[in-house]
Amino acid sequence: MIDTLAGAALAAEPLTPAQDDDPLQAHFHAGVIPDEIEQVFHLKRAQPTLQAFTALFHGGQDSVTLRLLVLRELASDSASSAFSRADINLKFAYLVPESLETVINRLRSHGLLAWDAPAAVYRITPMARNVLAALDTLLSVGSQSDEDDADMGFLLSQVAGAQAVGGVTVDQLKHLMGRLNALTEEFRDAIASGSEFQLRTSQEKWHTACDWVEKGSEILRAITTDERADAATHRAAQAIGRAQSALLNMQGMFSRALNQIERQRVHLGQSGLSTTDVKLWLLAHEDLASLAEDAIDRPVVPIFITPAEMIDVAETELLTERATHTGPAGLPSGEDAPLTINDNPQIQRELDTWISRLSSFANVDTFPEVAAGSPKQVPIQDSLLPASFALASYRASLLPLLGDAAEASLQGATAQLARLPVRFDASDAMVELDDPEVAAMSVATLSLIQESGSQEDE
Repeated sequence: MIDTLAGAALAAEPLTPAQDDDPLQAHFHAGVIPDEIEQVFHLKRAQPTLQAFTALFHGGQDSVTLRLLVLRELASDSASSAFSRADINLKFAYLVPESLETVINRLRSHGLLAWDAPAAVYRITPMARNVLAALDTLLSVGSQSDEDDADMGFLLSQVAGAQAVGGVTVDQLKHLMGRLNALTEEFRDAIASGSEFQLRTSQEKWHTACDWVEKGSEILRAITTDERADAATHRAAQAIGRAQSALLNMQGMFSRALNQIERQRVHLGQSGLSTTDVKLWLLAHEDLASLAEDAIDRPVVPIFITPAEMIDVAETELLTERATHTGPAGLPSGEDAPLTINDNPQIQRELDTWISRLSSFANVDTFPEVAAGSPKQVPIQDSLLPASFALASYRASLLPLLGDAAEASLQGATAQLARLPVRFDASDAMVELDDPEVAAMSVATLSLIQESGSQEDE
């Protein structure tokens, strides 16, 4: 606003260099003229709009909320464009009269409410409706999603609205491009961190950003094909397109980083749990200290040592060490090495015997010692016994190797055992035995794999 009193004073007196100085000049270096800076020129030209925002948002949070409440309530009443003071008092009957009077006077003095003296009514000015429209767009987008989503949504809505009426500016496009570059840098930092949780959080945000990129692409196509747009607008739109391409190309980077983490994941034994599962479980607890409750039987009792006690302990250790070295010097007397018995040959003989018995059963019908023509299937106890408990256990431990393809491909006695045409079948049931060493044994059988017989039957 123009101060009329100051204007009259300036008109009455000739201007002096001190009076001609711009108050804004105090914030700039000597020799710099603020009006020659492009942004200062645009801001000064928009002083009425800036003063409208100042009128609304200057002061405490409670005052700002009260002003916006009154102005939005009046502007939302589409049934009437003029309000008498009685109508305003009735509409805001829930407010204290003094507070309502203060708000009305402030809105009126700053041009957001116009007083029509002949009709004795208040009217909402066009400036007030423009300010409320901008605020409503920002508030509606911000209330429906998170902060980052609201940011992109508001910027795109401003660009789309400006393009629809043919007034998109380079500054609006630069704001959008700056936000895209900030998101790209944020995603790169998350990938470089190597944290699985940061990667997954950023990947979800990346998917949301891609949805906005798809909507923004339609707006950019409209801008680039608009004949009314100048060269600077075209260049800004093309730069946004390149920023969007860089953002979309990060999907491969996310996938490679997550695959690398998956290959390096540490699992806890055979439980199937990983360190990620443990961290998720810990994050689900708000108070980690509560997990230690009742985990310690008694509190830790600290032991305090005084300097006198420390001197006594050090003196004792020193004297003990000296007493140790006072004995006669020299090499210790020799001792015979302890006698050890290597039982590997005995185990090897038992293994050879066991392979020989199974080979005899597989080739000739002589195992176990029964009449010729016996069935090619015998209970496991008839093959393992008679023997001591240790020998029977050793033989039983070798039975799972029968038919093992991996073991059969190797060399050695156990590989020879795995290649025998004998199948081992076991169950969970138990059978009692009349044996002095083994009281019971699992129900299992040894069967001969008759390949030639099967071919003749076919």
